[in-house]
Amino acid sequence: MARRAGRKAPPSPLEQRDGVDPVRIRLPGATTPGPEHGEAGPRTVHAYLLERYAAAIGPGQVEAMLAGGRFVAEGGRPVDTATPYEAGAYVWFHRDLVPEPAVPFPIRVVHRDERIVVADKPHFLATTPRGRHVAQTALALLRRDLDLPLLSPAHRLDRLTAGLALFVVRPEDRGAYQTLFRDRRVHKEYEAVACHDPAVRLPRTVRSRIVKEHGVLAAQEVPGPPNAESRIELLAHRGGLGRYRLLPATGRTHQLRVHMSALGLPLLNDPLYPEILPEPADDDPARFDRPLQLLARALEFTDPLTGRAVRFESPRRLAAWRP
Repeated sequence: MARRAGRKAPPSPLEQRDGVDPVRIRLPGATTPGPEHGEAGPRTVHAYLLERYAAAIGPGQVEAMLAGGRFVAEGGRPVDTATPYEAGAYVWFHRDLVPEPAVPFPIRVVHRDERIVVADKPHFLATTPRGRHVAQTALALLRRDLDLPLLSPAHRLDRLTAGLALFVVRPEDRGAYQTLFRDRRVHKEYEAVACHDPAVRLPRTVRSRIVKEHGVLAAQEVPGPPNAESRIELLAHRGGLGRYRLLPATGRTHQLRVHMSALGLPLLNDPLYPEILPEPADDDPARFDRPLQLLARALEFTDPLTGRAVRFESPRRLAAWRP
């Protein structure tokens, strides 16, 4: 019998590994008994897994994972070659993780209570698993080191940006904190180091339309109604460099980097703006030597569960502006 569309996903029968969740697959569509591969769709979960993953990891690997009991259904029942396909059912497995170069900078906890964790993320560390960055992410490391397997992000900070990121301890509280960011009720302050140009009058508020296409590294400004707004202030300058306070009113991808570059003030060590530079190889010992000079300095908001006004600040200092 086909399952009701939209039913809530059941809890995973597999535990996390090093803070990384198993992959969850929802078997799509409605299907009727038919050939192993045909217009009626797959008859077995085995056939569906081959259709979905054979091209990416090879049919032999799919077969080996199946034989090893690595695919499981609800209740932890192993999937085998005869497990029938049932639309809307769920299957879980742990992916084979490719070794990732460790980010050689610590992640620090600025604040922790029963509801939230505010972490001070270093440059080069992704906030959440994405693409080839899975185990070396702030979420995975914090889950493991703080023994908080249900920890989840309230928002995301770019991998190359250092500074404060907010995580939620209990799943039932996550929506309340995510809504703060969605409704722009979090005051965010960033600090950056870029070239100094006395011809660029500051402070100023920059508004433009920014689009970021899937699969394209850099975002770009395009004609149209503004969807991104940033206030830019010069705090100090010396030796041809400026130290800036950046206050985003919106949260478009790479917004601050795009706006600073458009002013002719690209951030120091930015590999995307104003031009895309080759990414260093994983085995390049100098890959961590030139961090993007952008820091999420402060988060300020009214806690949605306690009603208390809070402010958190990163103690980090950008390497290009040390006293």
